[in-house]
Amino acid sequence: MTDCQQQVAAIQMASGPNVHANLIEARRLIGEAVAAGAKLVVLPENFGFMGEKDSDQLAHREEDGKGLLQSYLRDIAKEFGIWLVGGTIPLVAKDENRVRAACLVYDDQGQRVAHYDKVHLFDVHLIETDEYYTESDTIEPGEDVVVIDTPFGKLGIAVCYDLRFPEIFRAMLNKGVEILVLPAAFTAVTGRAHWDILLRARAIENVAYVIAAGQGGYHLNGRETYGHSMIIDPWGVVQDELEQGAGFASCLIDLDYQQRVRRDFPVINHRRIRCE
Repeated sequence: MTDCQQQVAAIQMASGPNVHANLIEARRLIGEAVAAGAKLVVLPENFGFMGEKDSDQLAHREEDGKGLLQSYLRDIAKEFGIWLVGGTIPLVAKDENRVRAACLVYDDQGQRVAHYDKVHLFDVHLIETDEYYTESDTIEPGEDVVVIDTPFGKLGIAVCYDLRFPEIFRAMLNKGVEILVLPAAFTAVTGRAHWDILLRARAIENVAYVIAAGQGGYHLNGRETYGHSMIIDPWGVVQDELEQGAGFASCLIDLDYQQRVRRDFPVINHRRIRCE
């Protein structure tokens, strides 16, 4: 393994309303991924809490910089000596009746190095199952595109519904992104229809690795999430996938390979219309 080759993992869970049980499960799965060689680990959206309804998050929101979930992520990253993408946790918003769905990244010393707030909110009616989702009732949207330097490459952060908006990924590409991380909790209905297609499209069009960590299974609130956590290479090939249940997908990412693909198939350089 060279410096340009690093083992990464996408954790999959079926989180419930018991925060401590979720954290114990997440730690177990992270430990297994680290034992398999992972140095960068991505947790799913809402890894620490999935209540009966979205508004239940208000009881678990934390001030930016302090709280149980933030301390947990910091300590786990330091304990295992890994870079940890902390799914999403609810942070205090400007609107006292809403939260920010925050994805925090910690380095292998337990230092927070990035904070991304979910930009696109899932307000839809799924006719097939008569499910209604109105995230904007509870979540305050973020505004910023986040790409950071890491030992693994330039890492861009998106969350779940963001996946359907290619312009945010193009904005990341303008910042030099090489690896896209996507914590998610896709519904079973939308996942079956669109999950792998959208993930592979984002990998192919940006010639980037994609690490997608999903909720996967049945939840106590009656919701079913799609799972199928996966890691995709810059040519759009799925390198590893976990269909359902708790566990992880893992593989080596190789930035030398990515640069060869970008050099030999220079689609990025052929763009005529650029998003700022």
